[in-house]
Amino acid sequence: MARADERPIVTLQFAVTYDYRCPFARNVHEHLVDGLNDGADWDVTFVPLSLSQLKDPRWEVDDDSGLLALQLSIAIRDGQPDRFLDAHRALFGIRHDRGLSQRDPEVLASTLLGVGVDVEAALDAVRNGSVTETVRREHEAAVADHECWGVPTFIKDDHAAFVRLMDRPAESEMPAVDAIERIVTMLDVWPGLNEFKHTAISH
Repeated sequence: MARADERPIVTLQFAVTYDYRCPFARNVHEHLVDGLNDGADWDVTFVPLSLSQLKDPRWEVDDDSGLLALQLSIAIRDGQPDRFLDAHRALFGIRHDRGLSQRDPEVLASTLLGVGVDVEAALDAVRNGSVTETVRREHEAAVADHECWGVPTFIKDDHAAFVRLMDRPAESEMPAVDAIERIVTMLDVWPGLNEFKHTAISH
């Protein structure tokens, strides 16, 4: 029997948008990946939000330098969930760590093979159109339901907030779990705080 002063453990449920082209999305999502790998009790929904489609919604891979990476990520998230976190970090790394093109199918395939993804299965899901529809539906829902306009946006219940972390986990003074939980707590309990921005970047 639990003591009267013990609080029940409640899984923290929230969503976060991403586009692999954004370095600030990379920072936040590396915190998320590290936290989950460290055993954080989170139920996170990873929501694709195409920065290109926000400006010009055509939903054609040839017109969008980041759409194929988003499509592959959702194919992995839904079809190979045990590989998603590694693939998620690796897809961010294509541009921000390695300086390569996220729209190059060969780069995408070799990157995903390197983290154990069944690439053919992921590509099949993209080719048959089901993943494209999922990306579009989730993108449009984030815009319609929460007025999302950028990445990374944290969403919890009816509240949503764009958040910019300047540091990657290895550079941060705060552990990844603490950083994410502080953000989600502020979003949940202090919705009246609309903007909090330092006037200069500390070094």
